[in-house]
Amino acid sequence: MAHHKLGPSPNLADLMEHFPTDEECRTTLEELRWPDGVRCSRCNGEKNYRTNREQFYCDSCTYQFSVLSGTIFHDTHLPLRKWFMTIFLIVESKKGVSANQIKRTIGVSYKTAWYLCHRIRAAMTELAPEKLNGTVEVDETFVGGKGRGQSTGRGTLNKTLVAGIIQRGGDVRMSVIPRADKKTLKAFIDRFADGTTKEIMTDEWLGYRSLGDHNTKHYTINHTKKQYVRGRVHTNTIENVWSLLKRSIVGSYHKVSKKHLDAYLDELEWRFNNRDNPYLFRDTLIKLLGSKNLEYQELIAS
Repeated sequence: MAHHKLGPSPNLADLMEHFPTDEECRTTLEELRWPDGVRCSRCNGEKNYRTNREQFYCDSCTYQFSVLSGTIFHDTHLPLRKWFMTIFLIVESKKGVSANQIKRTIGVSYKTAWYLCHRIRAAMTELAPEKLNGTVEVDETFVGGKGRGQSTGRGTLNKTLVAGIIQRGGDVRMSVIPRADKKTLKAFIDRFADGTTKEIMTDEWLGYRSLGDHNTKHYTINHTKKQYVRGRVHTNTIENVWSLLKRSIVGSYHKVSKKHLDAYLDELEWRFNNRDNPYLFRDTLIKLLGSKNLEYQELIAS
């Protein structure tokens, strides 16, 4: 089914023009969720009929449902147009947008904006991402403020350690890790890179020692000696991702708690890995329709 209102690379003005009412938003969600006809959200039955503008009735299990049932939008009190605006701003802003920006743009309280952003981020998580292969670069970075007189480096205190792996010309995966030792870094790489990976590029950190095997060559670049490129050997691609991450946190979010950092990494991953996707807004809506709601109490629980 063609989604004429969700063409490639819309801008915010296009979005508002195409979706002047919540009814238009709901119709589009119905087209995206049920491209082959309405299915019951409880039993997946095909025999359904519309009882009013928003509700359907399932002839098989007598369940009443809407396109929002069982999705991240379920029981929302926020107009769908505001959801659409927020989703658009999150996916189309290279460095992301803060809850404060959303609060001002769509006219809601900070608490509502914060909860809304986190619900959308939670839906961006890739539950079973494809493994990377070919040539990958691996690195770690610290995220967070530095205390007065505090040194930098892999032993830095009061910072959160993030590992990243990127396939050259492909996707990135990132995760908070507890330490940068050999066991932790090996487990991180095994989680995201498959056995056919041809090359792993890292710096000279001890935690990366003995990564290669008969299938995979391991190359290192010596940053301590101011060496950054040696032919094809470098970690510049993943370091560019770190620059983007840190510009996002400093420029857009200002600060990110350790508890929620993985959610921000998921958001950055989703945008970065879809950087060449002209239908990113549409595909994000489809992903949200397949995601369960994240309760506020779950978000703020320690």
